[in-house]
Amino acid sequence: MSSEHTDNVKSAPIEVTGSQLDVAKEMLVMAAPTVATMTSYTLMQFVDGWMVSRITPADPVYLTAQGNGSVWSFAPTSFFMGLVGVVNTYVAQNLGAGTPRNGAAYAWNAMWLGLALWACVLLPATLAVPYVFANMGHDAKLVELETAYAQVLLLGGIFTMTSRSIAQYFYGMHRPAITLVGALAGNITNLVFNYFLIFGTFGFPALGVKGAAIATVIGSFVELMIPLTVFLSSKYNTLYSTRAAWRPDLQRIREIMKLGWPPAVMFGNELICWAIFMTYYAGHFGVNHNNAGWIVLRYMHLSFMPAVGLSYACTAIVGKCLGAGRPDLVPRRAALGVTMAMIYMGLCALAFVIFREDLVRVFVPDELLQKKPEVANDVIAIAAGLMIIAAVFQIFDGLGITLVGVLRGAGDTVWPGVVTIVLSWVCILGLGAALTFLVPHWDLKSKGPWIAAAIYIILLGLALAWRFKGGAWKNIKVIDRPITGGR
Repeated sequence: MSSEHTDNVKSAPIEVTGSQLDVAKEMLVMAAPTVATMTSYTLMQFVDGWMVSRITPADPVYLTAQGNGSVWSFAPTSFFMGLVGVVNTYVAQNLGAGTPRNGAAYAWNAMWLGLALWACVLLPATLAVPYVFANMGHDAKLVELETAYAQVLLLGGIFTMTSRSIAQYFYGMHRPAITLVGALAGNITNLVFNYFLIFGTFGFPALGVKGAAIATVIGSFVELMIPLTVFLSSKYNTLYSTRAAWRPDLQRIREIMKLGWPPAVMFGNELICWAIFMTYYAGHFGVNHNNAGWIVLRYMHLSFMPAVGLSYACTAIVGKCLGAGRPDLVPRRAALGVTMAMIYMGLCALAFVIFREDLVRVFVPDELLQKKPEVANDVIAIAAGLMIIAAVFQIFDGLGITLVGVLRGAGDTVWPGVVTIVLSWVCILGLGAALTFLVPHWDLKSKGPWIAAAIYIILLGLALAWRFKGGAWKNIKVIDRPITGGR
């Protein structure tokens, strides 16, 4: 059969069933690879932080620089991550409607958008980050290290954004295992080059914190190449016309922007709020408090990133159901996803409380304990207290993260975006500033902004649950016109 002919063949509609066993199987098949993929990405950052904390001479400034540089380099990228998540929605709804060939165009146009963002925002941002850190009152050594880390990640951001575009396509096509293979390969590459470039082994230069950033970029490139190769393969092109829709298409770009701008603003705004929270509010109390916060956030990533994987799985599953015209199948799938996330994050909360000091000590090297015991013990005490605060909001975080994915699958993106922006400014920035600067006599120190963040996460989770229960998502149309996959 010729490619011209196959481009115009409409695939048979995907059967969507509703038995309890089918629901469980569908969720496990989709969720397991997506959860593993997101956990794999988190482990890359976790390993980066742990290896950076082992730089000699031991000093909390290295982990702090890696954390600060990471969050500010990811801040502009996070707008794109929110935007590109709706590729999953379009692809999944077309899959459910029996028109899977239409999905590739969304992946291509997301990649074009990523290239534009990299050229117009990320590259200029490399010149701005030194001034951002210098104006936060950080000392000269910290500014130098966090700037170097952030600039490398900004330069390599094109690989991360392109990888996420392809990943969302495969999530929507219910082929998440392909992205998992890429993520695992990227993690192994990152680990190897961390060892080479942080510590200068096997003749490589010892670049310290900057070496960790370079290793992350190399790992991101490897993570991209595997799913991109599959996407462009002859098999996928024959089945789904993945090469035919490579040209920029203003109609597809408008569709992505129309549905994707609220989550783009939502995630970008939230990331900026967290960046200010970690580098300015927590950093206001000194390197030890900043370092302790990054230790806790490393464990929070291990907790909530699997829930993000579940969220992407729910987007694909809900999109498929609605594309097939079966909104009645959504509630049980949403309930299962939420339950899985809340149970997992509830167990993480218990671990945060019971093993808090042991978990913190993983990032406190023996050399620091021996040579600067007062610094090491201060970091351990601060971080152990923050772990308890983090434990309080874990199940609410699981609730909110999963329901964002459910609502995104239905195309309900504006309401969650607006609520997230309002709550983040009121709680993280507003209340966080009050507890940081206005009540020093309470002696909360960095616990103050962390309490504000906990209130934000709890309120957001409850608000999203109310939105889903209200059922407005049932009335949203995403694919209401014929779309052709090729040209």
